[in-house]
Amino acid sequence: MTNCVLCKDELKAEEDQLIWRGDDCRVILVNDPDLPGFCRVIWNRHVAEMTDLSYGERDHIMTLVFAVEEAIRHVMHPDKINIAALGNMVPHIHWHVIPRFKDDAFFPGSAWSKRTQETQASTLEARRIKAQELPAVIRAANANLA
Repeated sequence: MTNCVLCKDELKAEEDQLIWRGDDCRVILVNDPDLPGFCRVIWNRHVAEMTDLSYGERDHIMTLVFAVEEAIRHVMHPDKINIAALGNMVPHIHWHVIPRFKDDAFFPGSAWSKRTQETQASTLEARRIKAQELPAVIRAANANLA
């Protein structure tokens, strides 16, 4: 699909970071100023629905999603993890793996909800620093999956 931003392998923001890329999937650290540690797991080939994948491919991407979740929990120590695959705006399989904190800007709603509060700048900065550890931890986790 020529107009799909995920098929073009483009990062959504200049500061987004490619953490890991395999033959079928890739992991991006999303530059979200309100949600440090937000990652996206993207299927490389244009596929709109999980049921379009083979059972083995489904297992593969979900194993990766869970490895990213585990890494985020280990590094960020969130109050909760949100995992979402919507695809309404970009109909290309991708999973959002988002560390959530009771004091984040959108809690208890989704990451796409209206802001409910402001997180202290010092707290956000501390989380951004912690999130810098994620690429190495996620790469190590993925090496163990091979």
